[in-house]
Amino acid sequence: MKISIVGATGYTGAELLRILASHPAAEVLYITSESQPGTAINEIYPHFTRFYAKTLASLSDLDMIASQSEVIFIGLPHGHAMEVGRKATAVNPNLKIIDLGADYRFKDHDIYEQWYKVPHTHREAQAVYGLTELKRSQVREASIIGNPGCYTTASILALAPLVQHKLIDLTSIIVDAKSGVSGAGRGLSLGSHFTEVFENVKAYNVAGHRHTPEIEAVLGELAGEQLVISFTPHLIPVARGILSTCYATLKQGVTAEAVDAAYTSLYGDEYFVRLLGRGGYPATKNTRGTNFCDLGWHIDNRTGRVVAVAAIDNLVKGAAGQAVQNMNVMFNIEERTGLDNAPLYP
Repeated sequence: MKISIVGATGYTGAELLRILASHPAAEVLYITSESQPGTAINEIYPHFTRFYAKTLASLSDLDMIASQSEVIFIGLPHGHAMEVGRKATAVNPNLKIIDLGADYRFKDHDIYEQWYKVPHTHREAQAVYGLTELKRSQVREASIIGNPGCYTTASILALAPLVQHKLIDLTSIIVDAKSGVSGAGRGLSLGSHFTEVFENVKAYNVAGHRHTPEIEAVLGELAGEQLVISFTPHLIPVARGILSTCYATLKQGVTAEAVDAAYTSLYGDEYFVRLLGRGGYPATKNTRGTNFCDLGWHIDNRTGRVVAVAAIDNLVKGAAGQAVQNMNVMFNIEERTGLDNAPLYP
């Protein structure tokens, strides 16, 4: 596959390059950067020495990039990917687009505009939400994929069986999630400085994080009705990883065995979802550097709640790895290709 990456110098773009370096069916044609065009990628990321020495191109070359590529991954801030997608697909109608940002994640463009504060300029795009385990058949036929957010991936995978099997009160969902600092991106900001993050845990964007409507939209689709959740993200002093702890009230009469069966029914045959079972405790270190999502759940008989816990690597299953998983499905390649590696430990 002839692959190009627009926006290759962020953490997500770099992780995508790392994964594609060992993908036997992938050839990276072009990589771009608007901040450092003309620079070799291994000068920016020395760990790519002997893997990549490609020089970064610019979006001024988009027509050439689109005409020669079979798939373009877009790793740009929200508001920019849809313009790239619109122009690139006009040049090459057979082109596949996988956007790692938010521009193609929402069926309801008004919700996107409400939360992201920019107009959606590619409303005619027939984009598919790329949470592979839930949307595989649609992904297989898609031309444009909106790759899910990192918090979103962990939280939806944790809650989907409970929602799909109608085991919980949909008004009771609470998501408490923690993310490593790489989730904030590579740009300089006070909040991600070492002295601000080290030995510190803090909540942020309480009741206003942009992954909230994304989680609500996908779970609402599974439920067959709109729902509202409480979502609180936290920043923790690690480089990688997301731990999402999700709470919901079980419906009257729902048994622990019914909860077990719901998870097994949805994920029992899914390679990248590792079920730790009832009483399991997922940990971010056990998924580090991989496309796995580890899931465990607990029944709190005293409160009548179920507590579902998911752990992922935010840069892999939460971003670049899931994007490659989607690409494999789109091109009818074995889904694990390039992704079947053991976690980094310790």
